[in-house]
Amino acid sequence: MTAPLGVILAGGQATRMGGGDKGLLPLGSGTVLSHVIDRLSPQVADLALNANGNPARFAHLGLPVLPDSIEGFAGPLAGVLAGLDWAAEQGATHIVTAAADTPFFPGDLVPQLLAASEDAPIALARTENGRHPTFGLWPAALRDDLRRALQGGVRKVVQWTDTHGTAYADFPSNTFDPFFNVNTPEDLAEARRLLGAS
Repeated sequence: MTAPLGVILAGGQATRMGGGDKGLLPLGSGTVLSHVIDRLSPQVADLALNANGNPARFAHLGLPVLPDSIEGFAGPLAGVLAGLDWAAEQGATHIVTAAADTPFFPGDLVPQLLAASEDAPIALARTENGRHPTFGLWPAALRDDLRRALQGGVRKVVQWTDTHGTAYADFPSNTFDPFFNVNTPEDLAEARRLLGAS
């Protein structure tokens, strides 16, 4: 398989952070999102951002901004669908997704997902803390099935993935879970502490 395209999922409403874009919060010398971009871009053939609202706020990133095609903040699966539609337009067969608020995910995410995907059409990341369904490898061939599921009201990622067979790439949580994400002001403080400790 050629290198998949990367899609960063930033379509959420960040209610626990008081609204706005969690990814644009400052972290170290950049932002939460810039750390995600720096980790994912070397692992993929090209990169886009799934986000709703005015795309101009991300113009400085120089990335395509893909809005959800399903109305009403349908959750991460809507972002996966936007990414799969973009991939199909590019002639790509797969995308890998990463959450915009998870700045420390593994630097070998994509190769591990690719290795896991030999056993099932979809591969998701997993640690001992459980599944991390916003970090996955998704085939463009399933995009119309996903569109029908979303139009039928499916919102939970695993509710859809479990119908297709899912493989898992297991990652260790050594000092902390690498899929730690920034949901609250306390999480942001912890991310700054972790960044300083590294």
